[in-house]
Amino acid sequence: MSINVSLLKKICETPGVPGHEQKVRELVQRELKGLADEVTVDNMGNLIALKKGKSSSKKVMAAAHMDEIGFIISHIDDNGFLRFHPLGGFDPKTLTAQRVVVHGKKDVIGVMGTKPIHLMTAEERVKPLILTDYFIDLGMKKSEVVKIVEVGNVVTRERELIEMGDCVNCKSIDNRVAVFILIETLKEMKGKKIPYDFYAVFTVQEEVGIRGAQVAAHHIDPYFSFCIDTTIAFDTPGSKPEENVTKLGEGVAIKIMDSSAICDYRMVKYMKEQAGKNKIKWQHELLPAGGTDTAGMQRMAKNGTIAGAVSIPTRHIHSVIEMAHKDDIQGNIDLLTTCVSNLDKYDWSFV
Repeated sequence: MSINVSLLKKICETPGVPGHEQKVRELVQRELKGLADEVTVDNMGNLIALKKGKSSSKKVMAAAHMDEIGFIISHIDDNGFLRFHPLGGFDPKTLTAQRVVVHGKKDVIGVMGTKPIHLMTAEERVKPLILTDYFIDLGMKKSEVVKIVEVGNVVTRERELIEMGDCVNCKSIDNRVAVFILIETLKEMKGKKIPYDFYAVFTVQEEVGIRGAQVAAHHIDPYFSFCIDTTIAFDTPGSKPEENVTKLGEGVAIKIMDSSAICDYRMVKYMKEQAGKNKIKWQHELLPAGGTDTAGMQRMAKNGTIAGAVSIPTRHIHSVIEMAHKDDIQGNIDLLTTCVSNLDKYDWSFV
């Protein structure tokens, strides 16, 4: 089955760094028309779509974060060059020779610059670059820059989504692909009865500390919760089998744990059984570093939550060439849909 690449492209390319998710939130709101019984936005900026189930005795929450890694302008020097702070985790080497979009009074294109290699000392040439080695060049004098840009403006990375073989490639696959999956899951549920009230939450500020999910989980207090996020696929040259975490094209990744959460063993077992019954290809995910909204829901639900996660294997993560397999994306839609639809048919007692 082919996925809606045109919608995924729009979602990935729309700007929305932590704390500034308004444009992507507006896009998601438009896509949610007719898919939920209620759509609200909380004070934090989380977008919450409620699809009512047969019973309100238990609440189900699924979280997909809308924010993407980016930057915020911290200084404009006398020559018009911009200095910045990161919003989210960056590997500095991924910034070399990249275009960015500065969101000032209007959007302007900039480039990431550093000292030319021709002028570096022998020591500098072998020393890894750090974030403070970079600046943003708008190609304008300061007198022109300050008419458009001020300290506090945000910056996103510039890269369009393309299809490559059986994959999609873009900036911000993390985590816009999960936003896409959650929208498509709601489409799959349209007109169908589900057992419990389902809260599809498009969260904010995940990349800077899982902030939105914590607020939403505290408010909703879900009995069951699902995180949808990308995970590492280190299945490339130079990797060892034990380092793979996941492999592209090998199916949905069912999270066992990451550095911030241990998934409920009952939920892990349930998800595996649902995948088997529905012939959905899956693989294990055990992520030694990095966390997701799973932790926010698990820790902040007032009465605790039976938490799990469906993850999308992604190569080249936290760069502008993130890559995911279209079959894995569809598998995530299928597994999330069936898991939410059959929660009342499973024995959730501790055994």
